[in-house]
Amino acid sequence: MHQIVRLVIIAFFILSCCQSLAQVPAGATKPTALISPSLDIAGSYKLRPADAIDVQVFGEADLSKEYTISENGTISFPLLGTLKIAGLKATQIERLIIKKLRNGFLVNPRVNVTIRGYRPFFVSGEVQAPGSFKFEPGLTIRKAVTMAGGFTERASKSKIYIVSEGQSASKPRRAKIDDPLRPGDVITVEESFF
Repeated sequence: MHQIVRLVIIAFFILSCCQSLAQVPAGATKPTALISPSLDIAGSYKLRPADAIDVQVFGEADLSKEYTISENGTISFPLLGTLKIAGLKATQIERLIIKKLRNGFLVNPRVNVTIRGYRPFFVSGEVQAPGSFKFEPGLTIRKAVTMAGGFTERASKSKIYIVSEGQSASKPRRAKIDDPLRPGDVITVEESFF
């Protein structure tokens, strides 16, 4: 019996400590931007058109929804209108929305932005099924070629080139089969001459 009472007291103590750590101090005036644990490619990923994000404004269901970034790099946000977000990281978008909501709409908005989906990548050249494919974190060129149906008989497994965003298409870089991909990458598998 004493052992059960002791376990209950310990459990109560642990729960009360956890609850006090999770509470926001009463005098806090600084807005809170929660950083999502979802992959945003080491926190350095800058969003681009065709990426999808989920914006949560806590306590404001009408302001919380999923957006796909338009071709001109914007989303249309309730109350705030058109927001230019292409080129920003998820945490920067959180701060932008918080700043704009504090300007006459909400006293202390709490905003969380997570990346729901990335723009596609492309595989061309000597693969069975060239085209665009859904980007998933952790993709390598090997996996991308597999998604494109594998190499053709004429494919050169050593002449694989990649063009990433911000890089000139006229100067693709040579890539290795296990190199990682990023959203929007264009992979070209050259033909072998043997």
